[in-house]
Amino acid sequence: MNTMLTHQQRNAVLNTMATLIAQERASILAINKIDVENYSGEDIAMYDRLKVDDSKVDGMILSLQQLIEDSDPLGKELYNFTHENGMKIINKTAPFGTVLIIYESRPDVTVEAAGIAFKSGNKILLKGGKESLNSNLKIVELWHKALASHNITTDWVAYLNYNRTETQEFLENPTQKLDLIVPRGGEKLIAFTKQHAKCPVIVSGRGNNFIYVESEADTDVALKLIMNGKTAKISACNAVDKVLIAEDLPNKEAFIQNLIQQLKEFKVEILGDDELSKFENVAAFEDDAIWFEEFLDYKIVLGSVATIQEAITKINTYGGGHSAVIITKNNATAQQFMESVDSAAVYQNASTRFTDGGQFGLGGELAISTDKLHHRGPMGLHHLVTNKWYVFGDGQIR
Repeated sequence: MNTMLTHQQRNAVLNTMATLIAQERASILAINKIDVENYSGEDIAMYDRLKVDDSKVDGMILSLQQLIEDSDPLGKELYNFTHENGMKIINKTAPFGTVLIIYESRPDVTVEAAGIAFKSGNKILLKGGKESLNSNLKIVELWHKALASHNITTDWVAYLNYNRTETQEFLENPTQKLDLIVPRGGEKLIAFTKQHAKCPVIVSGRGNNFIYVESEADTDVALKLIMNGKTAKISACNAVDKVLIAEDLPNKEAFIQNLIQQLKEFKVEILGDDELSKFENVAAFEDDAIWFEEFLDYKIVLGSVATIQEAITKINTYGGGHSAVIITKNNATAQQFMESVDSAAVYQNASTRFTDGGQFGLGGELAISTDKLHHRGPMGLHHLVTNKWYVFGDGQIR
């Protein structure tokens, strides 16, 4: 299966897939209910990602419609050069080939990520978690129907129904050509993939995001952004886990008391460093390793910093390289912070929850890459490409 599909063919399949999901909505919800009822784990973030409701189905359909409306990511000219000997040299975008997506508990990935990979001309292998198997198999069945209805081989989308041992074996000794692997899930899944894969892996999905409340912060804005980042969606990799507060913040005591009160209303477990754990309802933590942790839970760490440099160093030491925020009215201070913090997305006075392909105008996203090679941050349709050189001559030799 090396034949390239035209842009029209790819869009036709995506269009049919959107129609099928709308038609089969009740069936998808009923099958997902089985997965949800079978899930016996304690992980509330996993449960949140596993459950499919009407709004998630709407999101699946919307993601496909946005892909259809987007331009073709393939064959875009990146470079054009005429050699002195008359050869024409052009560099254009090209598909990777075969992309394996390994993910946990999110049936919507089976639509959205596969859709992005398909529109960018790649063959897709999907390896979902066992907790969402029934939902995933139903959605892959719809992919196959959509492909077959346009006389296109169903090989373009394949589901690997493997256990952990079989997955490891496939990563170490792939039974077919693999060009790129995108793991979507927690740190254990990413580490497992990187350890065993024999081809490039795009690291995605680790958050552990920081907000720095600088001395010239608007404290009302700070409260709003911290609460949104922490409580809006705890299963998201763009949620907030750590808050650093400037020692010289005016009315600091009142701000911290107010923050603690609002966090308690959402039953957030609050941990603090030596300075912050003096406050009521804030527990001291024993090990600095907690600064590295991504919680995916109603849990937060508050810390005090003396200078902007201390805040930057702390974020660069412990953060996940995903998103970091400074809350300040001073644009020069914000600029210093944003240029110095080593994260894929840096913000002044806005919530980390915006680090997302749709919010950044990319349509859907395949992943949020915290790697620096190839691409960084939300990876949309136009990033899931490599490039290829086309050289046109009439007999030139060197």
